[in-house]
Amino acid sequence: MEAAHDHGAMIADYRRRFWVSLGLTVPVLALSPMIQSFLGLRETLRFPGSDYLLFGISAVVFFYGGWPFLKGLVNELSRGRPGMMTLIALAISVAFLYSSAVVFGLSGKVFFWELVTLIDVMLLGHWIEMRSVMGASGALQALVRLLPATAHRMAADGSQDEVPVSELRPGDRVLIKPGEKVPIDGVIVSGRSTFDESMLTGESRPVARAEGQEVVGGAVNEDGSVTVEIHKTGAETYLSQVIDLVKRAQESRSRTQDLANRAALWLTYIALTAGGGTLLVWLGLGAKFEFALERMVTVMVITCPHALGLAVPLVVAVSTTLTAQSGLLVRDRAAFERARNLQAVIFDKTGTLTEGRFGVSDIVALAEHSKDQVIAWAAALESQSQHPIARGIVRHAEDQKVKLPSITEFHSLTGQGIEAVIDNQNVKVVSPGYLRERRHEIDEPTVTKLAEEGKTVVYLVINDSVVGAIALADIVRSESVEAVSKLKSMGIKTMMLTGDATAVARTVAAEVGLDDYFAEVLPGAKAEKVREVKQRGLSVAMVGDGVNDAPALVESDLGIAIGAGTDVAIESADIVLVRSDPRDVSAILALSRATYKKMVQNLFWATGYNALAIPLAAGAALSWGVLLSPAMGAALMSFSTVIVAINAKLLERARALVPEATKD
Repeated sequence: MEAAHDHGAMIADYRRRFWVSLGLTVPVLALSPMIQSFLGLRETLRFPGSDYLLFGISAVVFFYGGWPFLKGLVNELSRGRPGMMTLIALAISVAFLYSSAVVFGLSGKVFFWELVTLIDVMLLGHWIEMRSVMGASGALQALVRLLPATAHRMAADGSQDEVPVSELRPGDRVLIKPGEKVPIDGVIVSGRSTFDESMLTGESRPVARAEGQEVVGGAVNEDGSVTVEIHKTGAETYLSQVIDLVKRAQESRSRTQDLANRAALWLTYIALTAGGGTLLVWLGLGAKFEFALERMVTVMVITCPHALGLAVPLVVAVSTTLTAQSGLLVRDRAAFERARNLQAVIFDKTGTLTEGRFGVSDIVALAEHSKDQVIAWAAALESQSQHPIARGIVRHAEDQKVKLPSITEFHSLTGQGIEAVIDNQNVKVVSPGYLRERRHEIDEPTVTKLAEEGKTVVYLVINDSVVGAIALADIVRSESVEAVSKLKSMGIKTMMLTGDATAVARTVAAEVGLDDYFAEVLPGAKAEKVREVKQRGLSVAMVGDGVNDAPALVESDLGIAIGAGTDVAIESADIVLVRSDPRDVSAILALSRATYKKMVQNLFWATGYNALAIPLAAGAALSWGVLLSPAMGAALMSFSTVIVAINAKLLERARALVPEATKD
């Protein structure tokens, strides 16, 4: 945070110089001949030595108030890249040196009041602009402030010791009381509670955590006390990685920024040429030297590429903050910019569009039994098993709050199912193979269709009669349908890559509403499929979470990793979805388009303003009575810069573009 501290010191320096210069401006105005004549006080305010006093006060403002610009001129010229500081420094230097020469005998008119007001306006403009930049980057500092300074470390005898978080090491145990923040990433070893992770993930609902589950530094413990064993420290922690990602995104270059920098450099050359040309033209037309000089100074001031230089960086700062707050961690700014041009999104299936675990998708009741009875009796048996199918059935019964009957005489039918006694009846949950061996024929179209869809079907058998069937599948995320629908409404083609059988892929694709899918794709061939889609002339994003998705993420134009995925997938991606929510893919596109729109608006305003203002500053509209003074030129230039800053901040309204469902 050293950079933030330096930035804050610079803001304070500009503020101090502005107020001192503004205070000294009052006597400069009172002593200036033009102001005295305008107020009719020339005889009253004139006294012997007043011109020298005016020079002295103006010199203090020039060297003290103008020092940042004079220093900036040296820095820019030493790098061979003249810019806004060069223009400002040249403008105030020409005005000061010429006016000083007039005081000491040269025939002409002094510009001291224009000089000091110009410096005042420039200092004020820089102060406001730097505060805007500081405010735009405020969320990054807010992330740092999420971590508490101390923690309650527990000793082996159960006693507690309050220590700085920096002293915690892996293996240490800390007590986190209700209302306190988690000091550092770890695993709960005792207790359970709910945690507010909204500042970390954007998830507004408290998340329940119990023994054996991870908690991340910065989350707020809402309910009970928990004991957490520290597993990660320093740069390994989640929050540190988030901060690093945000910093890297803010520091990464973008094509639009390079364009703005080149435009600013050319504008500097144009300003110097136009300023010198204005002086020569007016002198050639017979104008007085002081008038021609004033026109040159005004041109150089009003052409400063200040607004242009800030047009893109301010938008980038606001955009990076906004994406981080929305749970979208941008690792590559250029890739984020490219997202606005995406034409197709390819999703991995397992763990991305689906939950990556077995769940009950359909229940078919046969004979006289109800669906609730089928699931209740099946779950009663499966509660004694740890098989993934068993866990899926039991989880479904728990979610539906189905009351389970008591069982006795439980047995496992190796490789074919399980059986037990319920209410003196023999009950089995068996595989299709078990029924085939015993030549049980299930003439039920619904069950046949479920099998054809590639779902895993098990049967409930009571006293050797099949009374029901339960179909299980990798459960499609409830958010996936909305995610695909949103993308299609934005004109994006949606596709899926999976190693699963064609029947399974076809079913998921139909349920979600995809335009296309690729089934039975070997892990090593995923990148090849991405290339195939790109060869159709489409700009492609790949969304995945596994190690085998990493090559495809790299091959795509925009790699998007589901946050709950593997480290390899995340490191291979351009953007990471913290919430593991596929709906956030549309948020990436929406924010990318909004960001680019703001960049274009700012660049148009900054360059358009200069194109209009330069002729006016040069005096082209003098015949219509329009003439800009150097101070007015500085005011208009700063006004342009403030508009650019405000327009960039208005990007924060794009938070509404993030799908509502991703916020809850």
